[in-house]
Amino acid sequence: MFKVLTTVSFDEDFVALRQQKSMAARVKAIDKTLKFLLNPRHPGLQTHEFTSLKGPNGEKVFEAYAQQNTPAAYRVFWHYGPGRNEITVIAFTAHP
Repeated sequence: MFKVLTTVSFDEDFVALRQQKSMAARVKAIDKTLKFLLNPRHPGLQTHEFTSLKGPNGEKVFEAYAQQNTPAAYRVFWHYGPGRNEITVIAFTAHP
């Protein structure tokens, strides 16, 4: 099991998303993804490396699916660390 941490920018963006009633389904999907990240190999995440981004110390960044089969489905981006058995969630965004 991993401990899931979030960045300040993720937290600010997530609070803003929560305030939009029309985004309730997306908020629920992101919450579920954060719980699944306790086991980053959970098959529902469909996690894969996202090579266009690096973590603050050059860490590999991974993309996990928060939604599927949805227009502009949301994705969550994260990296391992800073400590052992820790994951830092850095962002979420709609898939283009």
